[in-house]
Amino acid sequence: MKYLITSESVSEGHPDKMCDQISDAILDACLEQDPDSRVACETLATTWTVIVSWEITTKALVNYTEIVRKTVKEIGYNEAEACYNWDDIWVHLLINTQSPDIAQWVNTWWAGDQWIMYGFATNETEDLMPLSISLAHKLIRKLEEVRHDNTLDYLLPDAKVQVTIEFENHIPKRVDTIVVSNQHRERVSLEELQKGILEKVIKPVVWDLLDDDTILHINPTGRFVIGGPKWDCGLTGRKIIVDTYGWLGRHGWWAFSWKDPSKVDRSWAYIARYVAKNIVASWICDKCEVQLGYAIWVAEPVSVYVDTFWTSNIPTEDIIKTIRDNFDLTPDGIIKTLDLKQAIYRKTAKWGHFGRNDVSWEKTDMKNVFEKLK
Repeated sequence: MKYLITSESVSEGHPDKMCDQISDAILDACLEQDPDSRVACETLATTWTVIVSWEITTKALVNYTEIVRKTVKEIGYNEAEACYNWDDIWVHLLINTQSPDIAQWVNTWWAGDQWIMYGFATNETEDLMPLSISLAHKLIRKLEEVRHDNTLDYLLPDAKVQVTIEFENHIPKRVDTIVVSNQHRERVSLEELQKGILEKVIKPVVWDLLDDDTILHINPTGRFVIGGPKWDCGLTGRKIIVDTYGWLGRHGWWAFSWKDPSKVDRSWAYIARYVAKNIVASWICDKCEVQLGYAIWVAEPVSVYVDTFWTSNIPTEDIIKTIRDNFDLTPDGIIKTLDLKQAIYRKTAKWGHFGRNDVSWEKTDMKNVFEKLK
C-alpha cells in the first residue's frame, strides 16, 4: 500500500511567524527579570503597523516598543525592498493585567481551565518527528541561512515550504514533491532563483531522498516580490500545525506562542511530547500519541491516554501506569520538570516547537522507565 503525506513549514519572515516571535520575545523579556511573570501577548502585523495586545502581570520593566522593532529588524525586515522596515513601522500597544478570577486558580497551581492536549513521536527520523515536517523545517532553516549569510543575496524574509513523502506499508520511502516559495528581490530572474534554491538549499538537505520522479515546484507563481505583512496580515497563533507535527499527530486546538508556562495549553503540550518521545526512544513502539485531559481547578489529569498505533506488544494499561508513576503531570510539576520559567521562548517561535535539540521537552532521559516494560 502506497500513500502520500504532506507537511508545511514557514520562515521567520512569514507574517504569522513574525507575530509569534514578537509575542515570545516580549515573554522572554519579562521572564528574564521576573520568572513568575504572567504573560498572554498577542500580536497583529499589517502594512507598516504592529499592534500588540496583552494581559501582563510582571515586576519586569520592559521597553515593549523596542523589543518589537528589534525582533522585526533581526528577522530581516530592514529595507524598503523587503516591503517592511523595522524603523518605519507604527507600534501600537494595548495593555491589561490578568483577570483576578483566572489568577486565583492559576496562582495555586491548579489547572486554570479544562484542556485536552496531545504529544506525538515517531521513529521516522533521529529527532523522532514525522519525516515530512522534519524536512520542511530543515529546508526553511537552510533558506534562512543562505539569506542571512548572503549566499543567495536575492532572497527576502517571507517564505513557505511543503514536503510530500511517499509511504509504502507505513514506511517513508522517498520525497515525492517539494514546494518552495520565497520572496525575492526584483533584480533576480526566475531561472537564477530556481537554480540557486535547488543547488544551495534543496540538494544539501534532501539529496539522498530525491529521485528522477521527485517533483520540484520552486516559486511556481513565477514572481514573489511583494511579501511579508505588506501583502498578508500576520497574527499570533495561526501556524499551530507548523508548530507541532505537520498533520501527522493530533493537536489540542490551542496555540503556544504568546503564553507563559502557567498557561497549560503550552506547558501540557510540551510534557505530552516529552512523554511520547521517551516512549518511542525506549523502542517499545514505533510511534506513539499521548493525550492528557484536565479539569479546571484540578491538579492531576483526569485522563491519560496512549495510542501506539498497533506498533507495540506492551499492554497500553502498563504504559499508562508507568507514565502516572514516573511523571509529575500537575501544572507545578510540569514547570519544574521542564524548567519552563526560563527565557527560552522566542527561539521556539520558528522552525517548530518539537524536534529541536535546544529545549528540555526534547530530552530522552526518562526512556529507561519504559525500557523496563520489555
